[in-house]
Amino acid sequence: MDLGLILVRYGEIALKGENRWYFVKKLRQNIRDCLKKNGIEGEVRSQGQRVYVQTEEVERALERLRDVFGIVSLSPAQEVAWDIEAIKEEALRVAREAGLNEEMSFRVDARRADKTFPFISPEINRLVGASVQAATGARVDLSDEADLTIGVEVQRGRVLVFGRVVKGPGGLPLTTEGRAVALLSGGLDSSVAAWLVMKRGCGIIPLHFKQSEEGLARFMDSCQALARYAYGWEMRPIVLDHAEVFGPTYEKLRRIGAERWVCIFCKRTMLQKASEVADQHKAKAIVSGDSLGQVASQTIENLEVISYGIDKPIFRPVIGLDKMEIVALARRIGTYEVSIRSVGPCPYLPPNPLTKADLAKFQTLLEEMEAGD
Repeated sequence: MDLGLILVRYGEIALKGENRWYFVKKLRQNIRDCLKKNGIEGEVRSQGQRVYVQTEEVERALERLRDVFGIVSLSPAQEVAWDIEAIKEEALRVAREAGLNEEMSFRVDARRADKTFPFISPEINRLVGASVQAATGARVDLSDEADLTIGVEVQRGRVLVFGRVVKGPGGLPLTTEGRAVALLSGGLDSSVAAWLVMKRGCGIIPLHFKQSEEGLARFMDSCQALARYAYGWEMRPIVLDHAEVFGPTYEKLRRIGAERWVCIFCKRTMLQKASEVADQHKAKAIVSGDSLGQVASQTIENLEVISYGIDKPIFRPVIGLDKMEIVALARRIGTYEVSIRSVGPCPYLPPNPLTKADLAKFQTLLEEMEAGD
C-alpha cells in the first residue's frame, strides 16, 4: 500500500523566536507518541512551518492526531508534479471526491512558498478555479462560507493539493510548559480546567480526595477521558483519603464553633496538600476548577482567603466562564457524560456556608485552632 501524506499545521508556535525549534521538536515527538500508542506506523518530519506525517493509515491517523495539542488543523494531501496542469487534474479529482456540483460553491486557496514557480498565487487560484468550475458547474465563493476549499501549496520541487481540513485542539505541545497538580473531582469544572491547562502545554498530575467509591470511579473515568489528549505525557493519578486529610481540621472547626467556615478551610486544606504533592513531583503550579461566584467557596472574598499562604501559583482557567460555557466545552472535549454522574453530597457541607469570608477573621481562627493543639 502506498504511503499517504498528512499536512499538519501549527499556530502560535510559528510566533516563537529562537526557541521555536524546541516547540516544533516537541510537537513531532508528541505526534510520534500518538501514532505509537494507537498502533499506527508512520514517519514524522518537519519542513518550513509545516509538519508532515506519512502513513498507510491516513484516516485512522487523522482521527487520533486531531487530539494532539499544538496541532491547529490537518489535511490529507496529495503530492503532484510541479506543473499547473498536474495541479488542475488533482484539484478536479478532489472536487469530484467531495461531490462538488452546480448547487454548491467552492474556492481555491493557493500558497506559493517557492517563488520560482511560474504562476503567482492569484493566478493559480484563477486557473485552477476555472478548470474546476468548467467541469462541475459549481459557483465560485471566495469567502469562508464556500462549501469546499481546495488548498494548493507550492513548495520547492513539489505541490500539495488537498480538500479536507480537520480541526485540531490548537494550543502548545504537551510538556513544553512543565507540569502542574490538578485538583480533580471528576465534575464538570475541574475536568474542563485540567484540559485547558493541558492545552497550554502543561502536563497534569490529577489529584483526587476520595469521599466515596462512586466519586473515585468518576475521577478515574475523567482521567481516562483526559488521557485521550495526553500524548507526550503519562498521566499518573494520585488519590488521597478526604477524611484523613481534612478530618482533623474539621474537628477543630467544630470544637470552636466555626462550622460555617468548613468549605473555605476544606478547599484551602486541599490546596495545601496539592502544594506538597507538587513539591514531591517537581510540579510548579496547582490547577483548580473555580468559577467566580458559582458556589459558596468561589466568591471573590472566599477565594482570597482560600489562596492565603499557598506557596504555588494557582491556575483557575474557568474563572470567567459561566456554567453553560463550561458545559459546552465539556461536551466538545468528551468529559461531559462522565462529569454529570451523581456522586452524592459532601459529608462536611454545613447548612449555611459562609459566602463572604474576612481574611483577618480567618487569621484569628487559625490562631485559635493552633492554640488548641
